[in-house]
Amino acid sequence: MEPNHNPIPTPTVVLHACLGVGHLIPMVELAKLLLRRGLAVVIAVPTPPASTADYFASSASAVGALEAASPSVSFHHLPPPDYPAPDPDPFLQMLDVLRLTVPAFAAFLRSLPSVAALVLDLFCVDALDAAASAAVTAYFYYTSSAGDLAAFLHLPHYFAATACGGASFKDMGKALLRFPGVPPIPASDMPHTVLDRADRTCAARVGHYGRIPEARGVLINTYEWLEARAVRALRDGACVHGRATPPVYPIGPLIVRGQDAASEAEGERHACLAWLDAQPERSVVFLCFGSLGAVSSAQLKEIARGLECSGHRFMWVVRRPPDDPSKFSLSRPEPDLEALLPEGFLERTKDRGMVVRMWAPQVEVLRHTATAAFVTHCGWNSVLEAASAGVPMLCWPLYAEQRLNKVFVVDEMKAGVVVDGYDEEMVTAEEVEKKLRLVMESEEGERLRERLALAKEKAAEVLADGGSSRVAFEEFLNDLNIAK
Repeated sequence: MEPNHNPIPTPTVVLHACLGVGHLIPMVELAKLLLRRGLAVVIAVPTPPASTADYFASSASAVGALEAASPSVSFHHLPPPDYPAPDPDPFLQMLDVLRLTVPAFAAFLRSLPSVAALVLDLFCVDALDAAASAAVTAYFYYTSSAGDLAAFLHLPHYFAATACGGASFKDMGKALLRFPGVPPIPASDMPHTVLDRADRTCAARVGHYGRIPEARGVLINTYEWLEARAVRALRDGACVHGRATPPVYPIGPLIVRGQDAASEAEGERHACLAWLDAQPERSVVFLCFGSLGAVSSAQLKEIARGLECSGHRFMWVVRRPPDDPSKFSLSRPEPDLEALLPEGFLERTKDRGMVVRMWAPQVEVLRHTATAAFVTHCGWNSVLEAASAGVPMLCWPLYAEQRLNKVFVVDEMKAGVVVDGYDEEMVTAEEVEKKLRLVMESEEGERLRERLALAKEKAAEVLADGGSSRVAFEEFLNDLNIAK
């Protein structure tokens, strides 16, 4: 038999990401997981048009940094769409760019010799049309919590059922909303994009979640033990009204692993880790509000006073307050700590505290034996990292779905406490001190540590052979074989 000079090409799994860092990082981790299983993988990312350069500049640079840090992962940069008159709303502007990218994305899919499946970020929902035009099977990768997905999948039905006379969430105060699979949610804790049901952003979000049932399945970056009730509601079809719910695959926690170990081998270990090495076990409170999160100058001073009065050791990542609080940016300059913090604070706390400018290796800090508690904005990646490390959370949500995550962490997972005042003008120094003492000194804090020790154990179990997340991922791979 003559040799085959035209072998059948390896089917490619195409991942389509938006430009949000919190969405891109877990998408890259999913790509690595697929690569380890011998599949060809490429991440397609949009290229912002010149008319949106101001809004997307920091996100585009983050894509470049992720690409450089992940040489095993192939990226395809889609050409920028024509968008001469950008929407003044930044969120809708992002959605417009993704929608206008669909024709170029469809052409890219058709250019590949063999596509096993398409995996979409939620915000790339319009790419379902590209998948249909290229006859490619589409899945979603939901990079937030199963509870978030359960609530939002029910939202189209909720709004339809209350179409006549239903109030907007923004007018309901702390009235409790009840969705399948999750604890009662205060209306004021719903994301700002759905607070006003007459707003364009709300219509866009509801439209997104209304299309999820069109996909063949939904991967979720969570693990079943952590969100058992929400996962069960999704699997039982309780969240979608009048339509079948696609299969859900809880495959998490997918978090960044090993990057800092490689840096350490190259002599680049972050100085904050050496500082932690010198601290007693479970003695340090870690404060970090994510890659986009920053608070006002006045709030920084209140946090500093609370930390100082608590008497506890701390590591605090400080970012410069935004010039415009309504906009988030990755490109702010480094903060002037002497100017931002109370006079003498750094000197008075130098023996028990470390203030880090801009960024710290969060996964490694949370895993360090000296770390005892985590003041967090409740971004889902941060929640997973804390749960996987066994660190109790002090929940201080800032934006997006973080208030929802706060509800789930505190009321459902029993993995943290609320920092009161997060939804008011200021969290006081007294509240900061009170909640630090509660977690670090009280019986309630000890119960939290016991609960998180179990969460850490379960996070390791689900990813091991026979674990629920490993099994869910195998089920997804088996479905790919059917879908091809």
